[in-house]
Amino acid sequence: MEDEKIVIKKDGQEVECEVIFTFTSPDTGKGYIGYTDHTIAKNGRKNIYVSSFDPVLGTGKLEDLTDKREIEMVQRVFKMIKGSK
Repeated sequence: MEDEKIVIKKDGQEVECEVIFTFTSPDTGKGYIGYTDHTIAKNGRKNIYVSSFDPVLGTGKLEDLTDKREIEMVQRVFKMIKGSK
């Protein structure tokens, strides 16, 4: 996963981002990707974004997470990934 990049549109411009993690949830059937553009938030931490995608279609279209349960699930997975490094 290291050095893997994606390009997203942010404020109408293409921005290269570093992929932090990806996984597929058997519960939702969706894929999830965590990535950063290396900007820093007001709290001094690096901004990390998470989106979902359809692993079957493979269109590359990223969707925002809106379901509270999905967000909590992704946060738990990210903590596990972060703790294993």
